[in-house]
Amino acid sequence: MVRKKTGRLTLKERIQIETLLTEKKNKSYIAITINRARSTVTREVNKWVQTDRDKYSAELAHWCAKDDYLNKRNIDKISKYPRLRIYVYRGLLSQWTPEQIAGRLKEEFPNDPIMSISHESIYRYIYAKPQASLNKKLIKLLVRKKTRRRPSKKRRRTGSKILNQVSIDLRPEHINLRNEIGHWEGDLMIGKDQKSAIGTIVERKSRYTLIIKLKARNSKEIAKMFSKELNKLDPIFKKSMTYDNGIEMARHETITKKTGMKIYFAHPYSSWERGTNENTNGLIRRYLPKGTDFNKIDLNTFIEIQEKLNNRPRKIIGFKTPNEVMIKEQSCPKHF
Repeated sequence: MVRKKTGRLTLKERIQIETLLTEKKNKSYIAITINRARSTVTREVNKWVQTDRDKYSAELAHWCAKDDYLNKRNIDKISKYPRLRIYVYRGLLSQWTPEQIAGRLKEEFPNDPIMSISHESIYRYIYAKPQASLNKKLIKLLVRKKTRRRPSKKRRRTGSKILNQVSIDLRPEHINLRNEIGHWEGDLMIGKDQKSAIGTIVERKSRYTLIIKLKARNSKEIAKMFSKELNKLDPIFKKSMTYDNGIEMARHETITKKTGMKIYFAHPYSSWERGTNENTNGLIRRYLPKGTDFNKIDLNTFIEIQEKLNNRPRKIIGFKTPNEVMIKEQSCPKHF
């Protein structure tokens, strides 16, 4: 059995209806011919042909149907149904959010299509004419009371902007064990009003920390300063670094070329994959709390904080200091 078509009638189908009516065919025959339900054809014909003198015009019928549909789409549901409108107004007066109103409607009227609306439609209704007196009153009933609604932000693209990056998934398993020295985690700490930043790099085994003063947050400055500080270290301490997906590491290949270190990238929004670095940033914040303008901090202050962290006994490394672990590793014969 051929399944009957659904949806709105097309102009082609209406032309077929007009032709078959001219040939005096009945509605059942027409329905079978165009593969539509008899009720669909009956509604369409009866709308235009009620007496023997009436004629059906496919073009005119199609234009009117299209116009009706567009007008129906343009009339918002809240304006159309007073009962729904009163419910929305009552909800706003009770200091409910549009999302709460939409949710309660589903709870209270689960089988009533009229009493059903999305929170986005409620927002659109409220902000349709933000300067109108009614809309101003409705906006004041919202929690945030913003006079204009900002356009929604574009979703962050899933594709990385960093070329040739190597995922943490490809990082050798032995690095996870922290038995080998020379594997680091890196990040940026952002200062007041997003206008300043410092680099933080932490060695995974020893917890030895480097705090790097930056003149800018761009990838060129970061590649230059990270490479400069890392190259002050003995080669045994320069094996790899794991970083987040920040675009500031776009020149990671430059760092690899200058230092010989492989760079691995953690997954987006997965700070636990660089847990040592995140914890160390928390320690640094004790000295440089959020809201600090790093541009106003001199280099000696950063060095002092770095020295305090590297000479601080750490339980996780047997109450040794990061500095002591680094010195021991450097003098260990297995590295030569």
